[in-house]
Amino acid sequence: MKKIAFLGASGEVTGSSFLVTAADNSQILVDLGMFQGPREVSSLNYQKLSFNPSHLQGVFLTHAHLDHCGRLPLLVFGGFQGKIYMTAPTLALIEIVLSDSAKIAEEDLKHDPLYGMDEVEKILQMVEVVEYDMSVTVGSFQATFRDAGHILGSASIEVVDTGDKKKVVFSGDLGNTPEDIVKPTEYIDSSDMVVMETTYGDKAHPEEDVAQILQEEINHVEQKGGVLLIPAFSLERTQELLHRIYHLKKDGKIAAETPVFFDSPMGIRATLIFKQFKEFYNHELQSHTDDPFSFEGLVVTEDARDSKEIIRAVEPKVIIAGSGMMSGGRILHHALNYLHLSTTSILFVGYQAEETLGRKILSGTKNVWINDRQIVVRAKIREIASMSSHADQPKLLKWLEHIKDVSQVFLVHGDIEQRRAFAEKVRQTLGMKNVILPENGESHDL
Repeated sequence: MKKIAFLGASGEVTGSSFLVTAADNSQILVDLGMFQGPREVSSLNYQKLSFNPSHLQGVFLTHAHLDHCGRLPLLVFGGFQGKIYMTAPTLALIEIVLSDSAKIAEEDLKHDPLYGMDEVEKILQMVEVVEYDMSVTVGSFQATFRDAGHILGSASIEVVDTGDKKKVVFSGDLGNTPEDIVKPTEYIDSSDMVVMETTYGDKAHPEEDVAQILQEEINHVEQKGGVLLIPAFSLERTQELLHRIYHLKKDGKIAAETPVFFDSPMGIRATLIFKQFKEFYNHELQSHTDDPFSFEGLVVTEDARDSKEIIRAVEPKVIIAGSGMMSGGRILHHALNYLHLSTTSILFVGYQAEETLGRKILSGTKNVWINDRQIVVRAKIREIASMSSHADQPKLLKWLEHIKDVSQVFLVHGDIEQRRAFAEKVRQTLGMKNVILPENGESHDL
């Protein structure tokens, strides 16, 4: 193994992309994700790729989140002719993620589209499905996918240079094990180098009873005759909410007749995919003899007209809608209808990035702008901070500690505070001294 070039998620959280060069100078790419966030970050998507896609022997994808897969269609423009390796659930999920991304790009009046459906379809034809724990040889490289326990089909990837036998492990995003849906994060025994995420490298998730909080918030609107709004990410978070509400209704902790409107076209499509891959579920979910994502009172509103009709349904009611940070999607028209009412509650179940509407509301802003309208926020606000699908600092340390013979650790997928804090913790508690915080565009010799 000769070197790794850090082409994204190095100095910020998103844009995952790593170019690996073997001892014989052949190359592979791990991830090619979208940069997401403020304008100065998202503008990086429009920069020319810093490598030649036609020279790649192959591409490996850790999972289906947009910040890991969102720029894959750009490979088409660069003449890439190889294979893109991923798990079966990841393939099914990136089809809807990339299609949705192409659609949004076409509707963006400020920029020319990064790519269209033609490029998405060409990328999908290049995919080769791999299974966990089975090795695949691609040119000078041998890769093995391990279950990262993050979302359905997510993987950490071990890459070995078959020439000099050096190994590097890419963590991908590591799960907040034990998760509600997927199997536990799989540990890796040994590696020369580790490239690992540090999204929550500076903190531990709070101890919370997620089911209890969800029950309390639904009971509250049942008693007040109000509306509970839950902005939710389409992959994993939405399915976890449905599964938890399933149990609350089955156990009689919330009223069977309370309607729950599932109002997210992408979330609906993702849930159908989740139902196709039961072998990837954890033990509890596999024990279900019925649909773990359906229950009495669930109303699925895929059509936009049905979504608009939700306002006619009498209270109490629960509305689960995208997007998770309220940066777009159907949650916005529900926010326009209900945020100004004191009988409304809003429950945040995921990270709210700076400058998003979700962050403003969560931080207590009382006057917000939605679609050129100013809205006074009178809704009751609550957050479940522990419902992250990312490992926190203790779990990151435990994962890294399990890997023996590590000579270099590269910390990515974190802001500077998260990376610095985790680097110091690794040096102090694990005794690993060669901990590197790469920046975008840097190459490091191995």
